[in-house]
Amino acid sequence: MAEDDLTSSLKRLEEARSAALALIDSGDLEQAKSKYLGRKGEFRQLQQLLGKLPADQKPEYGKAFNQCHRAVEDAFKAAQAGQSAKKPKGPRFDLLPGARFPVGVRHPLIQTIEEISDIFGRMGFRLAEGPDVEDVFHNFVALNIPDDHPARDPRDNFYIDDSLMLRSQTSTVQIRVMEKQPPPVRIISIGRVYRPDTADATHSPMFHQVEGLYVAEEATMADLKTILRMFCQTYLGEHVDIRFRPSFFPFTEPSIEVDMRWSESEDRWIELGGAGMVDPNVFKAVGYDPEKVSGFAFGLGVERLAMRRHDVSDLRLFFENDVRFLRQFA
Repeated sequence: MAEDDLTSSLKRLEEARSAALALIDSGDLEQAKSKYLGRKGEFRQLQQLLGKLPADQKPEYGKAFNQCHRAVEDAFKAAQAGQSAKKPKGPRFDLLPGARFPVGVRHPLIQTIEEISDIFGRMGFRLAEGPDVEDVFHNFVALNIPDDHPARDPRDNFYIDDSLMLRSQTSTVQIRVMEKQPPPVRIISIGRVYRPDTADATHSPMFHQVEGLYVAEEATMADLKTILRMFCQTYLGEHVDIRFRPSFFPFTEPSIEVDMRWSESEDRWIELGGAGMVDPNVFKAVGYDPEKVSGFAFGLGVERLAMRRHDVSDLRLFFENDVRFLRQFA
């Protein structure tokens, strides 16, 4: 009876080995592992037969079991390695050419603003911001612009009501900064300003200004002109021609206008902005003592800087959103 048990067990073992190898050869490795090599597979059950055999038969059966089990495992691992080698490594790509999607770029004015901020930042100027909707005090009164000044004319401003308006200059930001911060002050502000100008090649009812303010115990017109020249040469190139003309603004005294030559090949000048030494009345409006501090301020047109830098002849092109134009600044 015991001999029959050994013969039967060895036969069952051989049948399992043959069936498992056939399944592995067919490529169905998942089924082979589940049916023969898994935790509840055939070889686990055949291993349990070892405990039921007489002691003198266990060595022969154990040796046969190990040989069959090893043969099936080795075949399974070899087949598994072969299948892995056939699989493509990494992501699969369709090598056929497809449609190219257009890539967006930052608007040229945004690029200009970022570069202006970087240049003045390296000179030690901190970036400050203020509201587009401003009150009359910050837009006119604190800037020493009297009630009867032409700059307050309703035809030259966008009034919302008697006390509110769209700011006509970024000089409003310097007032707000000085109200909160004692000297010294070194800031720039870049933002939109609004004036009811007729749109043409060099004017727009909405445009951008960069405002600068420097206040210290000692500040001079020479400092102002040096900073403006350094900025223009850094942004527009060392060979740019800049000139200063005497002018008048209620919030600076003395005042100058800054012009730049449009190109090296033609004698055409365009106004870049205004500047000057801060008027003592402006200091008094924010609580500064004009006997103890002095300062200078400037306001430059961002669009005109971009026009000169990129040789754009018409300011309106920046606002038409023509993709053919904007792609040039990629």
